[in-house]
Amino acid sequence: MENTIASLIDPAFPLVSNLSNAAAVLGTMPNINWAGFYLVDEAHDRLYLGPFWGEPACILIPLGKGVCGTAAALGKTVIVPNVDEFEGHIACSAASRSEIVVPILVEDKVVAVIDVDAPVLDRFHSDDKALLERIAAIIAEVWR
Repeated sequence: MENTIASLIDPAFPLVSNLSNAAAVLGTMPNINWAGFYLVDEAHDRLYLGPFWGEPACILIPLGKGVCGTAAALGKTVIVPNVDEFEGHIACSAASRSEIVVPILVEDKVVAVIDVDAPVLDRFHSDDKALLERIAAIIAEVWR
């Protein structure tokens, strides 16, 4: 997956095109129901929906709120084994039971997050964290 995304990412193309292809590849992860990106809107202290794979999703998420907003505010990966136990979880889909959110950092600044949801509890672990953090670094290289 990491190599596939790296081969599809091209700084000559618009960011939205690169993120769209990356979301399509992320969607091939086993046992997930949503994968995509939320981009930082600094002027309004929020994230907005970017390219994704899966059902329609929440369009705006305040920084510091929900799993995505929390990961963006902290600048750290957040793994939630059971979204029902995450205080302030924003339920964009009732089908999602666990979630991982990985920040994309450019010059130590969060510019977006990778969000992946699963329809089962406790889906994401350290191997997923490591993989998605490597993918975030690949995407950060072509961010503009």
